[in-house]
Parts: sequence; C-alpha cells; structure tokens
Amino acid sequence: MTQHQPPSGAPGSQPSLGELVARISENVTGLVKGEIELAKAKGKRMAVSLGLGAGLLAAAGVLALYALGMLLSAAAWGIAEALSPWAGHLIVAVLLLVIVAVLALVGVNRLKAAQKDVPAPQEGLKADVAVAKAALQDGLERGSAK
Repeated sequence: MTQHQPPSGAPGSQPSLGELVARISENVTGLVKGEIELAKAKGKRMAVSLGLGAGLLAAAGVLALYALGMLLSAAAWGIAEALSPWAGHLIVAVLLLVIVAVLALVGVNRLKAAQKDVPAPQEGLKADVAVAKAALQDGLERGSAK
C-alpha cells in the first residue's frame, strides 16, 4: 500500500480534486491487492490442511486393509488349530484397528477444521467499499457546506 502523502501547495490549503481522486485510486488499488493476497494465503493454508487430513484418512484405509488381512488370517488359524496361533493374530489385528480408529478421528478433525477456514475475500472488499463510500460522502458533504 502507498504511504499517505501530505497535500502539496501552501500550508493550510486543501488538496485539489485531482489529487484526491488519485489518492482514492491508489488506496483502492492497494486494498484490492491486499485482499487478493489474503485470499491466496488463506487458500494455501486450507489446501495444506485438506491434504494432511486426506493423507491421514488414506493411511487409516491402508491399515484397515492390513487389519482385515490379519482378522482373516486369525479366523483361518482358529479353524485349523487350537486357540494359541490364531489368538496372536487376533491380538495384532485388534491393535491395528485401534490405530486405524485414532488416525481416522484425527483425519476427520483436520478436514472439519479446514472447512471452517474457507477464505471469503468478498467480505473484506465489501467493508472496504463501505468505508470508501462513507469517506466520499463525508467529503462531499463538507465540500458543499463551505
């Protein structure tokens, strides 16, 4: 954004209409550029958060497949033999399912948090336009009062 420049001319004189329009143009340009940069930063942060959440859910899916394999292996050993060999397989499968549950919960929480952070640049622009309109109206009222 540009720096505020003191009015040219004699001390106590008012800036010309051209100078005021130039300042307004510079300020509006700076505000729009700032809002665009803010939207880019928020979008990038949201994409990183969504990527991490999706990665955790993918890891949970892979571990769920391993757990299914272990459960099937445990069932096969349980049918084929007594309790000892399949009991070990079953314990490992249950532990993998616990890990799956933890990863899935963390992934879902990350995705929910990312959805709350959706950028809304139009809100900032609306506020900027309202301030500019109010300042312009105030300036017009002051000018017509003189």
